[in-house]
Amino acid sequence: MKLKTDILIIGSGISGLSLALYLSKLIPDEKILLITKEGLHESSTFYAQGGIASVWNSNDNFEKHIQDTLIAGDGLCDEAVVRKIISQAPKRINELIELGIEFTCNSNGEYDLGKEGGHSVRRVLHVNDQTGQSIEQTLIENVRKASNVEIKEKWCAVNLFAKNFRCYGVYALNQESQEIHNIAAKTTVLATGGAGKIYLYTTNPDIASGDGIAMAYRAGATIANMEFYQFHPTCLFHPYAKSFLITEAMRGEGAILKDLRGNDFMEKYHPQKELAPRDIVSRAIDAELKRSGDDHVYLDIASYKDSDFIKSHFPGIYNACLDFNIDITKQPIPVVPAAHYCCGGVKTKIDGSTEVKNLFVIGESACTGLHGSNRLASNSLLEGVVTAYECANSLAGEIQKLSVEEFPEWEPGNAVPSTEAVVLSQNWDEIRRFMWNYVGIVRTDKRLQRAKKRINLLLDEIDQYYWDFKIEKNLVELRNLATVAKILIVSAISRKESRGIHYNLDYPNKSEMSRPTVIRRPW
Repeated sequence: MKLKTDILIIGSGISGLSLALYLSKLIPDEKILLITKEGLHESSTFYAQGGIASVWNSNDNFEKHIQDTLIAGDGLCDEAVVRKIISQAPKRINELIELGIEFTCNSNGEYDLGKEGGHSVRRVLHVNDQTGQSIEQTLIENVRKASNVEIKEKWCAVNLFAKNFRCYGVYALNQESQEIHNIAAKTTVLATGGAGKIYLYTTNPDIASGDGIAMAYRAGATIANMEFYQFHPTCLFHPYAKSFLITEAMRGEGAILKDLRGNDFMEKYHPQKELAPRDIVSRAIDAELKRSGDDHVYLDIASYKDSDFIKSHFPGIYNACLDFNIDITKQPIPVVPAAHYCCGGVKTKIDGSTEVKNLFVIGESACTGLHGSNRLASNSLLEGVVTAYECANSLAGEIQKLSVEEFPEWEPGNAVPSTEAVVLSQNWDEIRRFMWNYVGIVRTDKRLQRAKKRINLLLDEIDQYYWDFKIEKNLVELRNLATVAKILIVSAISRKESRGIHYNLDYPNKSEMSRPTVIRRPW
């Protein structure tokens, strides 16, 4: 089946949904098709707990927020992009409020602003500890009302069709019929999120397999700063818990990190202690675990806040932990660091435009220059909505000048149904384990070279499997994960210094290499 649309959006997090909503109002006569490989709500946005950062009251100003972002980015932020995104924050958040999002207020009826690591003042608007869920649900409700937006759930993008640095659309797998369809579009926008599933431990949902980054790379786009993968310091450690984040906002409200003997340790690593930038907190926990041989540390809020405060401020975490017989009002929470956010991605301008004509990338899949070598907490939801706004305005001014051009149908060749699915699970597990061990929080040249050898072998194996067997979602995701893993490894090898999130024991200090790392095809 061949489908045609004016604008194709792939992904349903805050950036994809916001873009669809902005476009539906700016160009109501143009067709917009949004596809997502699972249900609409299944995105990293839905699981975001902390909030969205913005200058909001007289105690704060844009310059403070800008400087906090630049300091966290450690010399690699694009200052012009930082200034533009942060200066838009109040307007974009007011638009979210107008859509129906009710941010948490304090007893005075004012927004209860949180403070997270790297922020000099309180500026994080939140909906208790379920900000992302509230934003996602509100955006979905509004997008479903837009008459010119068509939604297809459980449609998995397989590969872009691009030629001579021009994108014509995508091949997509309808998971219900198992058919691959051509979707031709004037413009294709990737809003597919990050790639946390390349690591053994991650706060990301299962959909975070780097699809947009891998597809854009194969289409000829430049990938930047992929060595900067942020690890969140506090993921719930429990044998039956999967990818459950313990928000940084809890540390902002006074929770303390302790070893298993009850000793706090962050003062040894940074003057801001628990509110140091995330990379420092993650490395501190990693160092404590390596020193002690323990498999986790504790995050203790029960000793510092009363039960009512904890339940009212962190109801989602409280209830989730109770499911694992952990009462956070009475006992500390076992936590470990986990892969959390991709600060690199497809190199784009602030409106998501890339070097590939008619291909835009927004959200976590993009590298706009906002985050540099380390993302400031709660700037990611902000980036998603601002870049969606910028992308919508760029497309609205150009879309009528473009045309839809068809491209060849998917050619299955001699592919047959798979009889060796064990290859997928084996390779997936191997990638995640060696990425965690060799390309994790602390790196060395030898570990990175080992990882490079392994990923080269696996890429050959996966490529052979890809062409021998019929396409299925797990295969698409594995291929994309392996591609992103290779890009990340090559990027990490090329950076001969430690900066921001990237920490290499062979180069423990910063150098004069204050420029992005870029990867283009061929390797």
